[in-house]
Amino acid sequence: MIRGLILSAAAVASPVSAQQVTIDSGVAAGATADGIASFKGLPYAAAPVGNLRWSPPAPVTSWSAPRDATAYGPDCMQNPLPGIQPGSRPMSEDCLTLNVWTPKPAKGAKLPVMVWIHGGGFVGGSGTLPETDGGLLAKRDVVVVSFNYRLGRFGFFAHPALGKDGNWGLMDQVAALKWVQRNIAAFGGDPAKVTIFGESAGGESVSRLMASPAAKGLFARAIVASGGGRDDWPTLADAQAKGEAFGTRAGAADAAALRALPADKVLGSIALMSKEEDRYSGPMTDGTIVPAGAGMIFAEGRQARIPYIIGSNDDELGFIPAPFRAMVNGPVEKALGPAAAGVKAAYASEEEANRRLGGDAMFAEPALAFGLLQARAGAPTWLYRFGYVAEGQRKPDIGAVHASDVAFQFGNLTTDATAADRAAAKQLGDYWTNFAKTGDPNGSGLPVWARLDPASPQLLSIGLGETAMAPGTRPALTAIAAARDGK
Repeated sequence: MIRGLILSAAAVASPVSAQQVTIDSGVAAGATADGIASFKGLPYAAAPVGNLRWSPPAPVTSWSAPRDATAYGPDCMQNPLPGIQPGSRPMSEDCLTLNVWTPKPAKGAKLPVMVWIHGGGFVGGSGTLPETDGGLLAKRDVVVVSFNYRLGRFGFFAHPALGKDGNWGLMDQVAALKWVQRNIAAFGGDPAKVTIFGESAGGESVSRLMASPAAKGLFARAIVASGGGRDDWPTLADAQAKGEAFGTRAGAADAAALRALPADKVLGSIALMSKEEDRYSGPMTDGTIVPAGAGMIFAEGRQARIPYIIGSNDDELGFIPAPFRAMVNGPVEKALGPAAAGVKAAYASEEEANRRLGGDAMFAEPALAFGLLQARAGAPTWLYRFGYVAEGQRKPDIGAVHASDVAFQFGNLTTDATAADRAAAKQLGDYWTNFAKTGDPNGSGLPVWARLDPASPQLLSIGLGETAMAPGTRPALTAIAAARDGK
């Protein structure tokens, strides 16, 4: 995930008081500030270390005395990149913790719950980044939860010696959602009104969880931001082949030897710009947690048929310097095959194709495709395109790039944010929290956002000139969809 705006407003010091809540593993001692109680660093599964490395998440050991829940737990193991992850936070394999923000930390409040799944390409990111602090969002009368899940080779690794599993990070996501079902009422949340929302790899996780039998019944609504999803994950056999190759290089052939490897050797150099593509499988279609491709499951109507918001940013890859855009689009053109020339011709110019093709193919067209599939399954669906850029960050030839919407979703803008910036964040937050509360993003004072109609697809355009309904496809998106679906 490319970082959004850096939080500063929510980090301003304010009076803090103690707050305790009893959950299934003991008493959590959090803190209250500005009317919001927060509980940080709560374990939702046992530490996945030693014999529990590359194992399904195990239950937490209960504690007797109140547990301090005023500080985040460590991030999961990853290789930070400058400008994406600050690199100053502690990291550990013992990282399966979550955080809760609530305006009413008491049973019986029955507030809607919003569970955030962070992005980062399944190799980086954290549920503790400043722009995703849940305090301001919780002020809208929702309970907010964020969590960490295993990443990179710790979270997505298959080997014959480990059985037929490999999506440990997705298992962690399911375990976190089960924790929410068991415990969120103690924080004033309603387990029947859980909305999962995520961006980038977190957004793709949302759609994958909708398609996973393991997550059935754990949430009632879903929001996907820049989640892509048209890519095919490797099979379990392919992932195991890469796992065996890694084990051979590392001198570890059985489960015990693999689990005894030093953490830095397991981590390797895997990052968002990893050069280990041939050695790291990433998430896989394992037949259980991920029974098949998400597109296939959605096309067959086997996904969770729940209210669904999906969309992307207008200039996802705009952060890439202009001279390199054609190079970035090369793999996309190759994937489109003989249809690539026709797809590029749908843009106004070669320059426009170089600027838009990658982002349209990776994010905008998949958002349209999954939105249409969900709408055809009979579920209430809303499609959007986010194009607002903070006034102090506007530059020629760059729009709303990947992840720049995240700070707006949470309301965590910089202290120099303008009135227009804050109005854009309020509007997005209103849509999101209305959806969490009622299953419909519309509400008083907001431009009407029509449900996606497969017969005449439209979307809500946010921050692209006037916020209004606009055609749901660029001609290029239609061309990309036809090229993919025609294969």
